[in-house]
Amino acid sequence: MQNILYNIFVNLYMRQIYFLILFIVISYPLFSQEIDMISEEKKLEKLLTDLRLAKNNDEKIKRNELLKTEMRRVLKYKEALSYPFLKLTTIGFVNSPDNQIRIINWNVEKDDLDQIYTAFVIHTDKRRKKLHLTELKDNSLPLSPIPKGVISNDNWYGALYYKIIPVKKGIKNYYTILGWDYYTPISQMKIIDVIYFNGKNVRLGSPIFKCGKKTKNRVLFEHSKKTSMSLKYEENPNRIIFDHLSPESPGLSKFRSFYVPDMSYDGFTFNKGKWTLNEDIIGVNKSNNSDKKYIYIMNKKTGKLERKKVKLKWLNPEDSNTPN
Repeated sequence: MQNILYNIFVNLYMRQIYFLILFIVISYPLFSQEIDMISEEKKLEKLLTDLRLAKNNDEKIKRNELLKTEMRRVLKYKEALSYPFLKLTTIGFVNSPDNQIRIINWNVEKDDLDQIYTAFVIHTDKRRKKLHLTELKDNSLPLSPIPKGVISNDNWYGALYYKIIPVKKGIKNYYTILGWDYYTPISQMKIIDVIYFNGKNVRLGSPIFKCGKKTKNRVLFEHSKKTSMSLKYEENPNRIIFDHLSPESPGLSKFRSFYVPDMSYDGFTFNKGKWTLNEDIIGVNKSNNSDKKYIYIMNKKTGKLERKKVKLKWLNPEDSNTPN
């Protein structure tokens, strides 16, 4: 009887040990991947710091290549699609609202102020249930015009992107992207482009921008470096709104480097698979979702401050009945 009980005890004990080992083996990759991403980020942070401390073009180019090589390796992990990379403060990590693509993007300023742009794109291939990593390769020459046609990742013009807007054209998903380019010593560029995917292949540009009688693959706004141009997306009412640009004087109309915002706004609204240009639109600040506000006033009887609800109402300064 004792032998039977002993054997039962040993079997139960060994079974518990077996399941414990199995749990550790299964769980280890999950925990190790998270730890790996933290350590990988630290390696990237060190390379990024070295790059930002580089003192001449040769050092900048060499250190940027080291960072690119390491970044390319790290971004192949599936965790790279959502990992925050908070320590890499001078690199942009821009996610689409549907979490299907991520653009990783940075620039290096050379001694003559020309820019070296680097960008990687991670995108989800739903059909194959896998992630693809693509580098956008900046092969543009200094002062060369940004191409107007559809381009591949190997012929990228170079820019910094800061917003991704998913749209649909038929059954295909497109991602409108907003960006900026240093461009020339006296002018800079704001860009509206579109990125889409055929399997693992990346394309930029598509004829979805309707500007009057013309349809464009991308929209470019060259303007003076003396000022900044606003270009942003408003989710409600689903439009891209931007400063209208005009020459500083009529005689400079042929020179885009002298164009500046003129206090009016234009915009693109998306309808039937295209962004359509609308000129002279009204820019509206976001609503505070309330027509009421609380203020504190002194109660003359008690001498204490009391909270009072008041209605928000716009007062016309030209109305003689408006209180002073």
